[in-house]
Amino acid sequence: MILEDIEFLSKGKEGAFFLIAGPCVVENEEITYAIASKLKSITNSLSIPFIFKASYRKANRSKGDSFSGLGDLKALEILEKIRTELQLPILTDIHNAPEAAMAASFNVDVLQIPAFLCRQTDLLEAAAKTGKYVNIKKGQFLSPDSMKFAADKVKNSGNDRIILTERGSQFGYTDLIVDFRGIPRMKQIGFPVVMDVTHSLQQPNQSTGVSGGNPELISTIARAAIATGADGLFMETHPDPSKALSDGANMLKLDFMEKMLTELMIIREAVNRADNLL
Repeated sequence: MILEDIEFLSKGKEGAFFLIAGPCVVENEEITYAIASKLKSITNSLSIPFIFKASYRKANRSKGDSFSGLGDLKALEILEKIRTELQLPILTDIHNAPEAAMAASFNVDVLQIPAFLCRQTDLLEAAAKTGKYVNIKKGQFLSPDSMKFAADKVKNSGNDRIILTERGSQFGYTDLIVDFRGIPRMKQIGFPVVMDVTHSLQQPNQSTGVSGGNPELISTIARAAIATGADGLFMETHPDPSKALSDGANMLKLDFMEKMLTELMIIREAVNRADNLL
């Protein structure tokens, strides 16, 4: 049920990690629904709490002619249909303050603040006032400790349903690195911490205007995140990343998801046993 899959964020689930996953953007109803259905089947079989992710619009594309969405209302209607028919909680990005209420009106469960916008006070406050969960991605330019101030903007607006997400730090012009010290540091702020595995493997700002990526390292980043205590993982996935309309260069192929999650559960079990010995 949707409520059960969301409430574990506030109540916690001993020893578990949760998954936020889906395509980068709503490409069309057929493929978005198929990805959601497949992910639900996998996570149900593994008893992993799951939130389906897809952006109704991509507002930060490098090139003006890159695919940015089907249209806000059409894409949000598709997400609402998936939520209702598959009984899945839904996460999607918002980009300015008025979009918070618009997305919330389509029963989106988690409003995501993109990394580039994580210091935008009016956006954070508008998201908070919907009463929805707010997932704040750490800007590539911010330290983990400074995410406290972003979280405070949401909390001081009367909403403590907050998730913090690490997604790598800018390293030169065209690469990102992950400092895994950031996971325990952000956990000290007092909210669930997610590792955005696939976006941390982007290679942005390419001269072609299309981001590159290192998808062969997805398993490495995911394993390290679980080992260092991440509460959840964020992964964009697609049946054929080479044909994805956005961020295909760093996506996980959908067929690889079940095997990877099974491996990650083994790592989490080992970490839990080690923690119990301390």
